Amino acid sequence: MKRIVVKVGSAVLTQDGEIALNRMKALVAFLAELKKEHEVILVSSGAVAGGYTKLKLDRSVLANKQALAAIGQPVLLQRYAHKFEKYGIITAQVLVTAANLSRESEIQKIKNTVDTLIANDVIPIVNENDATATEELEVGDNDQLSAYMTKHTNSDMLIILSDIDAYYDKDPRKHDDAQKLKVVHDISEEELTKDVTPNNIFATGGIVTKLKAASYLLNSDIDMFLASGFDLGDVKNFMLEKNHIGGTLFTKGI
Repeated sequence: MKRIVVKVGSAVLTQDGEIALNRMKALVAFLAELKKEHEVILVSSGAVAGGYTKLKLDRSVLANKQALAAIGQPVLLQRYAHKFEKYGIITAQVLVTAANLSRESEIQKIKNTVDTLIANDVIPIVNENDATATEELEVGDNDQLSAYMTKHTNSDMLIILSDIDAYYDKDPRKHDDAQKLKVVHDISEEELTKDVTPNNIFATGGIVTKLKAASYLLNSDIDMFLASGFDLGDVKNFMLEKNHIGGTLFTKGI
């Protein structure tokens, strides 16, 4: 049984300023299936969007964004808990900060908590504590957070489910002849230093943050799989059917 971290982004979890409940339902169904064969940790965006469903504040103001995160965390977790309950699965919230991930003693506490939850058949749902994070003390985005969590919880793989369905040899929004790269063994410095271009108003990442997460894990010989969160066919084929049809696998292996 492997330990798998699954990260789902805001672009997938939100639609028209609301939490996309049908996508969340499909995600939960997939995770319930995955949990039959593996230990599962979920890193979920969507707290700010969840707060925005209750209170329409200007997200460009940091204090407002933090307030929305504080409102939205329980909203998001309540939705998850209700949907996982159908499968008899208990969920738990694990909020972390950059400070928790910068000291060995703090990292060990996180791992101990996650280990205990998993040992008791609970799915940990991890997010950065946006309500108290400052620019100096934030992880930055959930792609990076999920990579750190994957490494520091001794997980075997990170799966990122996104509005980006794979890594291409060029930007598919600009080039009709862009080709998907099914397997990637290394990432150039040029790719890692490009400007971040998120596609969604609630998102903080883009392909660059996903490449940085993959590069970080590759340096520790840990695999990452990038696939669509809108259509879970590729990740289901890869993880449940052991058939790599779509999506991109970042790996040091063959």
